[in-house]
Amino acid sequence: MNNSLLQSSTFRRWLAGIAVLLVSFVVLIYFFPWDTLRGPINRHVSKQLGRRFEITQHLSVKPGFTTTVRADGIEIANPDWARDPYLLKANAVELEVRLMPLLIGKVVLPRITLTEPVAGLQIEPDGRRTWTLTQDSSDKDKKPANMPEIGTVVVDQGNVKYLAKKQGADINVLFSLAQEAGNDLPLQYKATGKWNHDAFTATGRTGGVLQFSKDTQASFPLEVNAVAGRTSLKAKGSVANLADLTRIDATFDLQGHNLDDLYNLLGVVMPSTPPYKLRGKLAKQGRIWAASEIQGTLGKSDLSGMLSFDQSAEVPLLTGKVHSKVMDFADLAPVIGLSPSASAATPKPASTDSKSSLASKPVAVKFTSPRLGKPAPRAGPAPGKVLPLTPLDVTKLKSMNADVTYSAADIRHIKELPLDKGSVHVKLNAGVMQLEPISLGVAGGSVAGSIRIDANLSPAAFATRLDVRAMQLNRLFPTIQNTKTGLGNISGQFNLNGRGDSVAQMLGSASGDVAVLMGKGEISNILLEFMGLDGGEVIKFLLAGDRTVALRCAAAAFDVKQGLMSSRAIVLDTSDTVINGQGQISLANETLDIVLKPQPKDMSIFSLRTPLRIGGTFADLSAGPEKTALAGRIGIALALAAINPLLALAATIETGPGENADCRSILAKASKPGRSSAPVANSMK
Repeated sequence: MNNSLLQSSTFRRWLAGIAVLLVSFVVLIYFFPWDTLRGPINRHVSKQLGRRFEITQHLSVKPGFTTTVRADGIEIANPDWARDPYLLKANAVELEVRLMPLLIGKVVLPRITLTEPVAGLQIEPDGRRTWTLTQDSSDKDKKPANMPEIGTVVVDQGNVKYLAKKQGADINVLFSLAQEAGNDLPLQYKATGKWNHDAFTATGRTGGVLQFSKDTQASFPLEVNAVAGRTSLKAKGSVANLADLTRIDATFDLQGHNLDDLYNLLGVVMPSTPPYKLRGKLAKQGRIWAASEIQGTLGKSDLSGMLSFDQSAEVPLLTGKVHSKVMDFADLAPVIGLSPSASAATPKPASTDSKSSLASKPVAVKFTSPRLGKPAPRAGPAPGKVLPLTPLDVTKLKSMNADVTYSAADIRHIKELPLDKGSVHVKLNAGVMQLEPISLGVAGGSVAGSIRIDANLSPAAFATRLDVRAMQLNRLFPTIQNTKTGLGNISGQFNLNGRGDSVAQMLGSASGDVAVLMGKGEISNILLEFMGLDGGEVIKFLLAGDRTVALRCAAAAFDVKQGLMSSRAIVLDTSDTVINGQGQISLANETLDIVLKPQPKDMSIFSLRTPLRIGGTFADLSAGPEKTALAGRIGIALALAAINPLLALAATIETGPGENADCRSILAKASKPGRSSAPVANSMK
């Protein structure tokens, strides 16, 4: 009995002693002069970081399973190579530290409170970052193993400086915390500086608590109003995790002078465009950005659809579908190296009065090509040229892959070539862009095919194949009044390959074949008679008006080698006239020399049917009778007139030796590419 009491008394004394020790330990921890450890802590942390760390004023600790550490006056230096001396300098820093994870070497900081912080963030082109808290700061994209896990950050006011030489960024952000109650976005900020070497400004508001933890339940609200160079962005929404910007949900308004500017800002390859305004919804999951419900304008064209930008692979991928209800053709001009003003220029329409137009038209004429127009004043062709020389920056094609479709239900404001609708599927992979299929509605018919550009070669290589089907003659040239009475369908094929960094270079080096064919139809007889310089018929039309004549067939085919188009067949056969032609067109020099030889099928007086030569440049075409042949016929007429004026008529009477051409043979030869550049023989039925 006594032994039991003795053992019980001893046990109670042991328990009391342990309790006293625990209480003493807790009291010691709570009342320990932690500030005396500032020196050892400063030296130890500085050694571990490889840079100066110092608590300059006071250190206090409130122990617990989640311990609160407060440092009044803290300085964390930047590496020697950094511009700003401090990574962080603040009047005070308060940290919540979980003790259990420390046992396995993991630093978990549920909350950080900063009082008037100043931060200097810098990233070098070689990947070194000032915020990598190791002696080796060149970890680039990998997250360091000893980086602390941060939950939330609370700030009151201060500023952050960010320098990234590779991105051309040098930004200073000032922020302050508003104290009014009920404000969901109390933290206001203003950023100024440069992004991609262009002026950059941004203002906005955010939540007062910056959330970096993946486990944070509430989303972080954010408003942005930013301007970088010629591009501005307004966005409002929320971010689930600021550490890696996952789960973004926002609305945006984006506008600028050129979508191509987005390449330097965001790394997204876009074509050159006129000014644009777009709005929609923006979301981000992981490393995939998605813009949906896009609505807006690009120049005078409307735009809608969705786009997704996936950055998870080594080469990012852009996918999506974009549509225009109405597309203004002038808005496409920058894509091919023309200024919008050049494509929008509309030539003066021809007179609708055939009598007055013929009466005022001389025998030899010069005119500006109605389809090609004048050179662009700011970009595109060189003086006296019409093919754009502006370099197409195809090197950007290597920085991104793409799979995007675009369609336009109504194409307007292209007077010289009546497009009505179109669509294209753009595929970009490893620097090779494939536009296939291309589908265009033109003059009641269609143009379909593909274009391929390989940016891996220098200069870039291109291959084009376009098939023309059932274009209506009376709708093909809306600015030329004399073609509106014509009937018939036109088909053709364009098959070209070349090298170059602009449209002019590509066409100037092109090889392949071009063919345009037309079967039975009707065309304006006044055109034929004028081409044949039939004075009697022209006088008759001036008195009685124009009429149409039956067209049996027409063909124009060229073999193309290094930018030189040599005729394989040029034939037009009507009930009145057979016209054979031959010649060459230089895409490199933008010149042409075509001779057309009319052979009438009827008898007419006052006829000076000499070969018609079309020459000059694309920018300044000329058409008129071949001078040597015309001079011969005029000389005969003058000689006969010297004997008897009535005999002069004999030299102008055309007995009509022309016969029907073999249309089947002509169309077959024109549609089949060949090496010969000789004109079609006068094959007669």
